[in-house]
Amino acid sequence: MELVKRNVHMNKLKCKTNVQLTMDDDFNVPDVKPDIEQIIKDQATIVMQDVKAMNGKVAIKGSLLFNILYISDGSVKPIHNITGELPFEEIINMDETSAEDVIAVKWDIEDLTTSLINSRKISVKTIVEFTFISEDSYDEETAVSINADQNCQKKYKNLNITQLMTNKKDTIRIKDEIHIPNGKKNIYEILYDEMDIRELDTRVLEDKINVRGVLLVFILYSGDTDEQMPQYFETEVPFNSMVDCNGCRDDMISNISVNMAGSDLQIKSDDDGEERVISCDVVLELDIKVYEDEELEILSDCYSTAEELIPTTKIAYFEQLLGKNNSKFRVTDRVNVGSGQPSILQICNASGNVRIDDEVLTEGGVEVEGVVDVQILYVSEDDSKPIGAAKGVIPFTQFVEIKGLDENCLYQITPSVEQISVIMLDSEEVEIKAALNLDTIAFMKLNESIIVGIEEKPCNLEKLQDMPSMVGYIVKPGDSLWSIAKQFQTTVDSIMVMNSLDSDMTRVGDKLLLIKKVDSI
Repeated sequence: MELVKRNVHMNKLKCKTNVQLTMDDDFNVPDVKPDIEQIIKDQATIVMQDVKAMNGKVAIKGSLLFNILYISDGSVKPIHNITGELPFEEIINMDETSAEDVIAVKWDIEDLTTSLINSRKISVKTIVEFTFISEDSYDEETAVSINADQNCQKKYKNLNITQLMTNKKDTIRIKDEIHIPNGKKNIYEILYDEMDIRELDTRVLEDKINVRGVLLVFILYSGDTDEQMPQYFETEVPFNSMVDCNGCRDDMISNISVNMAGSDLQIKSDDDGEERVISCDVVLELDIKVYEDEELEILSDCYSTAEELIPTTKIAYFEQLLGKNNSKFRVTDRVNVGSGQPSILQICNASGNVRIDDEVLTEGGVEVEGVVDVQILYVSEDDSKPIGAAKGVIPFTQFVEIKGLDENCLYQITPSVEQISVIMLDSEEVEIKAALNLDTIAFMKLNESIIVGIEEKPCNLEKLQDMPSMVGYIVKPGDSLWSIAKQFQTTVDSIMVMNSLDSDMTRVGDKLLLIKKVDSI
């Protein structure tokens, strides 16, 4: 007698840790840069160089790269920038982590403060929240049948599960050349840039993943003339890439996150030798999970009329997809440039970042509260301060519908900005409209008792001899034909034939005639 087993591929959260790192340092203005009169705008990103799992710990190494746009005093060109980095190395405690684990890292710059110490020195302070996630991919070995003689009676159960078919990380590289629009000056120096992913679409194909979208690129630069006003423009870089993903099919369910891991812009000469081309090199990191819904038939019980069978069971953990919901909505608010800032003449660029502050499970879904941090770059009316910046925070509350969601479920919400636009109301105030996405996937956790082994013993002859050969039985609450047949050493088919039953359904109070079957004697 042998169990027929099948591996079901699953993935579970092993451990998760949130850590806040505070970094600060002072930086001198390079000799080639003029004195700072006023800081206009700052930006920063995190670059991870190494993430190494150890037993109970994770070692990380990386840098915070920053860029500061500022106004100089007395310079022919008043707008300049400073770049720099704050390196960091930390050991993070993660009790359940082992050296073989692959650690996923997410980060969010919660606060970035740049201030003047003097005209040749600046202070950079930041608070970064890191999330470290360790997942465990494993096979749940499940008995689906049993190879035995005809005396063995088998009972099966159907489970609707969602099986993890692919769990991998990959990267795609976007390389393109951006040409300066006609009417704009040649490039002398790139002062500031913003890159955002828009119109992102990921699709599962046969053995491949298709990732396509648009890179929205904004560039502020100083021209090669003595003109005070810097040049700026916005353009789109479309991308369409294929990633190998063996075993995938277009009817499978995907959960793919795409993040910008690094970008590089370099000034190049065009065919006429003029610096009017910017080479764009961007790396996107993909976290790919592909699932398949399946109705799995498992062996739930067995017995034999020829011997005694004792199943060994354990609790197994499965997941079932509850649903996916890409909740789209719009938020609107007004932002004032604030006192001490130059008045607005024209909007250059607007960027936004979504932060989720709270998630509350309610009937039929989850209530999400958060904010959109918006930053605006604009041309001012003051020729001595031709570029200005403003910040705004737009709160939002959005209900994401996932039927059946409760505290025993697993869910993940990935927020993103789909579009952001700014309208000037007057020289001091703007109206911001943002289209947001809350991409949500949810799973129900299933705990099922599965058979992992069978112990065979000879029949207890004394017990069988004490059992009557024929019994009249009245069905009680909780009975089934299977439980009755197993208790009285017979089979479901025998009961149905003996009692002329059309189905194995029973009702309380039904009267049945039972005949004992003993195939070992």
